[in-house]
Amino acid sequence: MLDRLHDGDYNHFMIEKWLRIGSLLDFYGPLLTEKQRLCLELHYQNDWSLGEIAAHLAISRQAVNDMLKRTEETLSDYEVKLGLLEKYERQQIIVQEVCCTLAELASNNCKDHELIQRAKAKLQELFLEDKEN
Repeated sequence: MLDRLHDGDYNHFMIEKWLRIGSLLDFYGPLLTEKQRLCLELHYQNDWSLGEIAAHLAISRQAVNDMLKRTEETLSDYEVKLGLLEKYERQQIIVQEVCCTLAELASNNCKDHELIQRAKAKLQELFLEDKEN
């Protein structure tokens, strides 16, 4: 797949991957071993090369590559099973919708009952989702 992407598409893909790994690391980092977490942090958050990480950890470059791939798969498996990042992203969308609705309410001097009901419904959606999980 990567070999068929144009340069701009590839760059976008890599940025998305780095952001996703960073987010997964935020949620599931404590479940990793110290070495796994350090390896991901050095590579994705500190932008260290595989060679730099290998020298720092006193392991081969291939071992770093293997550890990164396995740990990325582990993070993805945690997300499939637990869904914390997906839930967080859904909640953030709902919160943004509520904030927009409340901003509209403020500009209408709180006289628009339909907007009030929409904000209330969104807040209920947020709290119901939280209770279901």
